[in-house]
Amino acid sequence: MKKTIGSVGVIVLSFCSLTVFSQQTWEARNNATVDSISAKYKDKILPAPVAKTTSSIFPVLGVYETSTNPEAGKLLITSDESNKGIIWVEGLPQGRVKALLTRSPATYKIPAQQNAEGKAVAEGTLIYDKELNTLSICIGKAYNSLDPAVAFTAPVVTEEAVVTKKTKTKTKKPVAPKPWVYTGTKVIQETAVIN
Repeated sequence: MKKTIGSVGVIVLSFCSLTVFSQQTWEARNNATVDSISAKYKDKILPAPVAKTTSSIFPVLGVYETSTNPEAGKLLITSDESNKGIIWVEGLPQGRVKALLTRSPATYKIPAQQNAEGKAVAEGTLIYDKELNTLSICIGKAYNSLDPAVAFTAPVVTEEAVVTKKTKTKTKKPVAPKPWVYTGTKVIQETAVIN
């Protein structure tokens, strides 16, 4: 009997304390200490950062159109499901091409590869300019890890004369194949917000 009365007493006391605590509310705006502290740091408090989206982490993903390369038409760039450092470029005359992220957020190396059709694709560079929304692709020029943008500069044409000792005739060095360059702008898809 004593145990029952003791347990009932404990239950009643806990219920009473819960009702007392639930009636008391604490608000920061009514607290003088909180006001004095927040007044000191009012100018130094930064807003909460915006949540990162896939397009902010990988801005190169999307659809591109060009006016300079009619053979390419629209390009579609998607990410690889298994490796986020790999993108796939579809719509090129060379076929579907894989590119590897080398410098974040939007510099990619196109390794020498064979596409799904078995066609050989030379090494190249893919750079997306986020401010201008332009995509630049150069296939046929080796990727320069120190300065990837050098692939898009015009090559300096030099004629080297090779003189043979016996005939003393000049011959020109064979010219390397001309790289294929693509420049396009990103198609921005705006979504409507209904209030």
